[in-house]
Amino acid sequence: MLQKVATTGVDLDTVYDQTLRRIKEQKGDRPRLGMEVLMWVSHAERPLRIDELCHALAVEIEAMDHDPENIRPQDTVLGSCLGLAVVDKETSQVRLIHYTLQEYLSRPGVLPDAHRTLGQTCLTYLNYDQVKRIPADDVPNLENMPFLEYSSLNWGRHAKIELSHHAKSLVLDLLNRYDSHISSALLSKRICPYWFYPPSRRLFPGLHCASYFGIDEVIATWIEMESYNINQRDFIGFTPLSWAARQGNQGAVALLLTRDDIGPDEPDNYGATPPRGASYNGHEGVVRLLLARDDVDPDKPDNGGETPLWGASLNGHEGVVRLLLARDDVNPDKPDYYGATPLWRASYNRHEGVVRLLLARDDVDPNKPANSGSTPLWGASLNGHEGVVRLLLARDDVNPDKRNNDGRTPLWGASYDGHEGVVRPLLARDDVDPNKQDDDGQTPLWRASYNGHEGVVRLLLARGDVNPDHPSNSRGTPLDIATTRRHWPIVALLQSRITPASHID
Repeated sequence: MLQKVATTGVDLDTVYDQTLRRIKEQKGDRPRLGMEVLMWVSHAERPLRIDELCHALAVEIEAMDHDPENIRPQDTVLGSCLGLAVVDKETSQVRLIHYTLQEYLSRPGVLPDAHRTLGQTCLTYLNYDQVKRIPADDVPNLENMPFLEYSSLNWGRHAKIELSHHAKSLVLDLLNRYDSHISSALLSKRICPYWFYPPSRRLFPGLHCASYFGIDEVIATWIEMESYNINQRDFIGFTPLSWAARQGNQGAVALLLTRDDIGPDEPDNYGATPPRGASYNGHEGVVRLLLARDDVDPDKPDNGGETPLWGASLNGHEGVVRLLLARDDVNPDKPDYYGATPLWRASYNRHEGVVRLLLARDDVDPNKPANSGSTPLWGASLNGHEGVVRLLLARDDVNPDKRNNDGRTPLWGASYDGHEGVVRPLLARDDVDPNKQDDDGQTPLWRASYNGHEGVVRLLLARGDVNPDHPSNSRGTPLDIATTRRHWPIVALLQSRITPASHID
């Protein structure tokens, strides 16, 4: 249909307008059904399978329990939207017929109150008597209840966008018994690694859930209850504030901080505080709120020695790094458990902007190695981060030839992985020894020959002071290893540099 439209020059919006009008002109309840199909397919948090969609459409708002007679046949469901939605045969997922239809249906006014309707449908389902009777520690066969997983994991995402008065009451009903509700088990298992899954019935308290999703209206109601323990911990030691900060729910954080008895610096079971979680995930607004508190330590490490600045540097969150570096009580060179500083992590992960910010500090040692002996330059060289390498090489206090604990230099690391753009600036330095061997006797040329990096071999051989015939401790010369591994272009390059006499010697 769309190909034919494209060839005739008809505007797609006109086609979609006409098709929606035809959907609404159908008989019986097919207009409602057709529009709800499009609403779910275009506004769901993930693609729905056809069985999930059929069960979602069977939910009656304000009903007390599930009525299986409301489940429509798949052909009826798809037919109601006149071909605008189809089922993928391989995945059984329902999708719109074209990406332009998604854009059309996402426009304001086309499907008004979509998220309010979807959230209310999920909450109605979760408050069904049939669902409430499921034990929280006994996850059922989801094939028989295909809508249970989606509604459990995503009701809060819809409710955060748009929450009706009726839906708010459903949220409170759900969260008041959330510890023992099956949706708590499904959500906590999804958002935490499997080894954290709790063996007990206490899974994930209601306020923790509201803070995770960032449903401010519900949080505001909850924190008014002064008897509620605002610092209650869940099964991994997270408080409601920990979840709100980690998820970047700024409104929820602001609300929780209004409680006089809030602990804004409470660590979880792994020693991570709310500022650490927010910094790690780059939530600048949340970090700013937390740093405004006098009872927050902005340099507090978790059990692995990772500070808020370390987490922000690891993931390249420049805005958060700036906020933390503006504090006098933040040590910008504090290493983690493995001896890696924020600069080391930023260099290893190619975050040039963060590297610049850290290098601008006089109290950052750009040559400080991790426990492995590898420097920031070594990590950047190994991973081929050319921009970071050039920033570090521009510093007079950076040793470009420093070995790690295995005797491997930055040039060795770059040669190992074939990073020609890093090998070039390193070879341009007079203080880099291109023949330096690691503890196994392997030179950069030997390692590049072993791994088949022809471009790096060419660059190394272009240096007049590179020994093309230097053997490792146990596995022969670069020519020997290139021959063994059948890297014939490299063999030819090496043979052109090695005279028969020198090779015999």
